[in-house]
Amino acid sequence: MAASRGPDAAGHPPPATGVTRTGGHAPLRDYAVIGDGRTAALVARDGSVDWLCLPDLDSPSVFGALLDAARGGRFALAPAVPYRVTRRYLPDTNVLETTFVTGRGTVRVTDALTLHEGESLTPVRELVRRVEGVSGRVPLWWRVEPRFDYGARRTRLTRRAGVPVATAGGSALAVCAWDAGRPRCDATGVGGRWELAAGRSALLAVPYADQEPLVLPDRAGCEERLRRTCAAWRSWTRGRRCPERWRSAVLRSLLVLKLLVFAPSGAVAAAVTTSLPEAVGGERNWDYRYSWVRDSAFTLAALLRLGCPTEARAYFWWLTQAARLRRHRLRVLYRLDGGHRASERTLRWTGYRGSRPVRVGNAAAAQLQLDAYGELMLTAWRYADAAGRLDADLADQLAAWADAVATGWRFPDAGIWEVRDAPRHFTQSKMMCWLALDRAADLAARGLLPRRHLPRWRAAREEVHAFVEHRCFSTRRDAYVRAADSEELDAAVLLGVLHGYRGDARRLRSTVDTVARELRHGPYLARYSGGDGLRGAEGAFVACSFWLAEALARTGRLAEAVALMDELVGLANDVGLYSEEIDPATGAFLGNLPQGLSHLALISAACAIDAACAEASR
Repeated sequence: MAASRGPDAAGHPPPATGVTRTGGHAPLRDYAVIGDGRTAALVARDGSVDWLCLPDLDSPSVFGALLDAARGGRFALAPAVPYRVTRRYLPDTNVLETTFVTGRGTVRVTDALTLHEGESLTPVRELVRRVEGVSGRVPLWWRVEPRFDYGARRTRLTRRAGVPVATAGGSALAVCAWDAGRPRCDATGVGGRWELAAGRSALLAVPYADQEPLVLPDRAGCEERLRRTCAAWRSWTRGRRCPERWRSAVLRSLLVLKLLVFAPSGAVAAAVTTSLPEAVGGERNWDYRYSWVRDSAFTLAALLRLGCPTEARAYFWWLTQAARLRRHRLRVLYRLDGGHRASERTLRWTGYRGSRPVRVGNAAAAQLQLDAYGELMLTAWRYADAAGRLDADLADQLAAWADAVATGWRFPDAGIWEVRDAPRHFTQSKMMCWLALDRAADLAARGLLPRRHLPRWRAAREEVHAFVEHRCFSTRRDAYVRAADSEELDAAVLLGVLHGYRGDARRLRSTVDTVARELRHGPYLARYSGGDGLRGAEGAFVACSFWLAEALARTGRLAEAVALMDELVGLANDVGLYSEEIDPATGAFLGNLPQGLSHLALISAACAIDAACAEASR
């Protein structure tokens, strides 16, 4: 058992067996996520809550040690003696259970952001941490260091009714402790120490309020909300239609997707975090706490396939309403409240393991990405199939966007990977333009979009098809390439296979072969060959690997698809989460997490391969 200690002078968590921090930063694989439909927190294996934005997922952080170990703030909780760690989610929930085993005994910590729909006089947001003595007597310590507005605002610590309260402007956060030692305040935070015996329990709660009175809860109320939160998650999970093959991975991915749903609007965020690097020390550090149109077709398909019609309907109407606010141009991404402005700025933080800049906001919001039109039209097409109709106003807007594609497909764009280089004629963008026109034509033929546009859309569709077939396929590579007249490869062209681009069947199959042969390293798939206007390397993009598994199944290589899928399911961390990328050399997580697109790609591949296996067995 590795020698772990209590907190150091700065209040940093101690190391533990299997938990090694570098410069105060835990490996990204060591994080689990909890959430309440408004915001989410990352909890490290050593018990430290290193990331929590309040009051909402896209608000400034209050705990931000993930991106600056010294100045970001955290809520640490751990034994004060050497320990080993195991953890899991309570079955069918997003409630985390961490077990610390020490030479003196064992304790169990249950972490949740509580749900309290319909209750009055409850905190706006509430993090609850319940500690149970399982065996022996274990000394423990905890420390809360809030840093409001990404640490930019001075935190003031006072007491109200004997409870420590941190405030900054109109934001307030209380630190409530029951049977967890006497809370002691100093200039930087609140902490305590105590010893927990078998059969006893302690409770820590951090209620939060913004621009309204702070509610100080009692222990019984916190315990009851924790119980109800577990029950609510299990009730939601019950009856979901997950395929039996890889069922636990699909269900966990669906629970991650539910955590990314912003309940007030129905929007689905791409990730919980900002600026986690695609390469440690590199500059590819982006803010993913927005909702991307790029993810919409996968999102709606997953929600419909797995039996979440309420979430599917809310997401579709949020997406189309947000898009209609800017009728003349479809945006790449939207804020969770439907706004389109996401101005990018840099924080004066050290970044995860020195990875700078630390960005808030995302300049990709202003890019032209033609593939978004295809994703949105495919999403509307799938929704129409499920609902049997489209609202008349929405039908008119979809027709306007299809008209925009009929003329605008000829322009170069930034592509699905949002390169910060000169625009190009990216193949995947053109394939998605073809798809937008094809699905619009199909909806019009069925009377769900205005029929007067049908000849124009069909003619433009054939023009796009001719462009892709003549300029975006390399006979030397025997593959659809990254961009017109290039020889570079791009895993994104696999989406043509997944979404139904009707190219030559032999070409599509050979493209899957070429991409697998030249971009694949074991189970890992690189996004593309060639540059993107930024310095440094990156890891393997997790979603691309799942796209390959699905593409193999859709082009008849079912045994290969199953074998790859088995490998990919094994790449999750110990609680079933995926980041954006993985380092093929070390298996380390890279990029923002949990990454919605990674989990959506898993769901899509699992469902497609399972269906193909069922068909093959008939």
